[in-house]
Amino acid sequence: MTTEAKLPSTSTSTSASPTARQVWTRARGVVLALVLLLVAAVAIATIRSDTRHGTLDPRSADPYGSRAVAELLADRGVSTRVVTTLAEANAAAGPDTTLLVAVPDLLTHGQQSQLRSGTADSGGRTVLVAPGSWSVERLAPGVVANPATSLDSTLSPDCDLPAARRAGTADTGGIRYTATRPDADECYPSERLATLVRVPDTSGNGDTVVLGAPDILYNDALDERGNASLALQLLGSRPHLVWYLPSLSDAPATGTDDERGFLDLLPSGWLWGTLQLFIAAALAALWRARRLGPLVPEKLPVAIRASETVEGRARLYRKANARDRAAAALRSATRTRLAPLIGVSVTQAHAPEALLPALSALLDSHGDGQALHSLLFGPPPGDDAALISLADQLDALEREVRRP
Repeated sequence: MTTEAKLPSTSTSTSASPTARQVWTRARGVVLALVLLLVAAVAIATIRSDTRHGTLDPRSADPYGSRAVAELLADRGVSTRVVTTLAEANAAAGPDTTLLVAVPDLLTHGQQSQLRSGTADSGGRTVLVAPGSWSVERLAPGVVANPATSLDSTLSPDCDLPAARRAGTADTGGIRYTATRPDADECYPSERLATLVRVPDTSGNGDTVVLGAPDILYNDALDERGNASLALQLLGSRPHLVWYLPSLSDAPATGTDDERGFLDLLPSGWLWGTLQLFIAAALAALWRARRLGPLVPEKLPVAIRASETVEGRARLYRKANARDRAAAALRSATRTRLAPLIGVSVTQAHAPEALLPALSALLDSHGDGQALHSLLFGPPPGDDAALISLADQLDALEREVRRP
């Protein structure tokens, strides 16, 4: 390494230190990507919050609300009451009541069992809106959800259920079901699997209706095809309609240990998307690693003063508290410089049996071989003061040897 300075002597930073412009140039791609992701997340959240506000709420006039159904039922003498807790839903169940459960999959297994036991022998009707495999087998025994949803939204009834035959085609395409009970009505099939199933109670006049999609209840789809007719017939068979919207205030059933975990609450699409992101990150890391290739030495773009290199290495030694390495470097450099001066080859400079006798012969006034051995080959210093003293003694020894 050359000691010639090609940088101004008044420079306060090393030539390899990146400037603010260089740092910004390197980081602006990452910053831009993060900003775009943040903007996209905010935009998606805003769009979803606007379009899905008040979903399946009979008090909401938004496109995905259900106020139109409630008003049409009111014109026919059917009262609608909204409840948000399981206790209210069970208390309202009766032979003259239709209980609609808006989002059955939000209920825990314990809540589903309580709801089923509270409505099984009530003599009323229970309507389950798009229950998945998490809830349908508990709330509607004898009905199994298929993992593959319907590809078509508008379907024909193709069954003997009077309400479905009068309504005709309707937007029931969604989750598909298989009924294991022979007395169940399976309507609006998609690929031979029903999207609407009616299961009568084993005792009494009650029944449970499983609806594969909530579209017929939305405000913006009620006037299309036979959606209004089917919705009014399913929800208007009793004089009272209780609309159950599960909420956070609805405490889970006590004593249950089968509540849904965090992964159960995530839609399957998010899990697959996360897996794809991990695969993409691994491929990107492999691509970058192959692109960088093996490490190769290269010359510095500028010459750095030897004093700066020494100071920088000294700071690293001090930060790591590596007095042993610093002392070994000082002694090794001193021995390498002394060997040619006393007639010892450089290859023998680090051999005490070759270096010390020649050095003692030259320094006849300092012929203490033990002191020279301790100075040039001794143990590492115990503290910083001893390291500084060692450096001073090595410097004095070299000056003594070089003195004419």
